[in-house]
Amino acid sequence: MNYRHSFHAGNFADLVKHALVLWLLKERQERGPVSVLDTHAGAGLYDLSGDAVRSREAEAGVARLMAAEARPPLIEALAAEVAALNPQGGARFYPGSPMLTARALRAEDSYRGFELNPPVETLLREALAPWPNATGRAGDGYEEAARAARGLKAPLVLIDPPFERPDDYVRSAETAAAVLGADPTACVAIWTPLKDLETFDGFIRRLEQAGLSRVLVAEARLRPLNNPMKMNGCAMTIVNAPSGADAAAAEICGWTVQALGDPGGRAEVWRAG
Repeated sequence: MNYRHSFHAGNFADLVKHALVLWLLKERQERGPVSVLDTHAGAGLYDLSGDAVRSREAEAGVARLMAAEARPPLIEALAAEVAALNPQGGARFYPGSPMLTARALRAEDSYRGFELNPPVETLLREALAPWPNATGRAGDGYEEAARAARGLKAPLVLIDPPFERPDDYVRSAETAAAVLGADPTACVAIWTPLKDLETFDGFIRRLEQAGLSRVLVAEARLRPLNNPMKMNGCAMTIVNAPSGADAAAAEICGWTVQALGDPGGRAEVWRAG
């Protein structure tokens, strides 16, 4: 696999994804024990003084987050997690969804993250070692999450592939359908890049054709979608979105576009179907 999340860690798309994941986890915890499944977990923790320096994406993302003033509550919650990992200040270390989730788990909660790349899977296990109810495992996250969901009650499932394979959109939709088929009360959050509307619209149609309902789409477009070779924004598509998700997504995407976007950028939160 050529994709290295360490190259993109801490960019604007991570901020959208992780702020919303923190909110979804907290909301789910208010209703009882929660089991989290993460299809493409990554390393769990990233040193932004490495690969990220070359891309400068973290410089335009988390670095600006930490320097911002008057952050809204859900953005502040993510900033607090970053600050906790950087007691000397700055944003050298950035937590992926495995560590963000692990830090928030209670004794009755659990996290399972899957990673297909062996060296990255080793880093994932090391990052999660301090938390006994958070584990990293080797395997195809699409298959493993669909299988694990059969034995859980109302899991929170994160689908976050690198979208370097032509079938990632299809498999993401199929996995969401399989999880919801195993447990209709599951909540599935799928991150996707926004490059062009045709590709994204096709993905949403696949979810609708699978019969999935209560689909919330939260878009953060940093610039107009007129260059399909560039990641112009990102979206979080949530199936079985809980009450309050619309407002949470609007706060997160709105701040990201306003603080980090180009002229012509916009945030949109809407319901599919």
